[in-house]
Amino acid sequence: MTIYQLYQRLLENMGHQGNWPADSPEELIAGAILVQNTRWENAQLSLARLSQKLNGNFKLLHHLPIQELQDLIRSSGFGKNKSRALQELFYWLQQHDFDYETIAQFHGDNLRRELLKHFGIGQETADVLLLYIFHRPVFIADNYARQLFGYLLGTDFPDYTRLSKCINLQEFTLKEAQQFHILIDEFGKHYCKPTIGIETSFLEPKGLKINNHSN
Repeated sequence: MTIYQLYQRLLENMGHQGNWPADSPEELIAGAILVQNTRWENAQLSLARLSQKLNGNFKLLHHLPIQELQDLIRSSGFGKNKSRALQELFYWLQQHDFDYETIAQFHGDNLRRELLKHFGIGQETADVLLLYIFHRPVFIADNYARQLFGYLLGTDFPDYTRLSKCINLQEFTLKEAQQFHILIDEFGKHYCKPTIGIETSFLEPKGLKINNHSN
């Protein structure tokens, strides 16, 4: 089974899972930061409060006073760090008029490295932005992905880099790469639990082939 066949197997058994829940690229970016180290439900509460305050225009986020921003995102935890990350990243994006295509073209192959320079943007968040905002079909080696591939390959992936360097999505379209990430996370939410376990799923831990090539 190839990586692409794994994607097809997930899609056949789980169906299309829709898109990342956001009404604008800026709301998606905010959500990618707010969901760090917390449940998506907590991030959603913060996003709803921000949307109400900003009348849905997340491009204005960096204009909010820092203390007010911290209060609005309290449900997501880590208020000081996340508010700083949001303000600094959104200020940088505003300097580029939120023109994501131009940003991607300007930085080229160095875009990921540029994103990682920003406070609060780690490897996972950088890859989420690459995949959903800058439209590059990269693999997101989040916790659910590491559990899934650890099971299928019979080996541990204790950190983000170890798995991400193994997976390349050269067979995938952008839409398929985006859906693959959502499918893996939805699979993980259902099966990566002590009371259920991946071994009870429709996947078997054998025959998966991966390419040892970085994205």
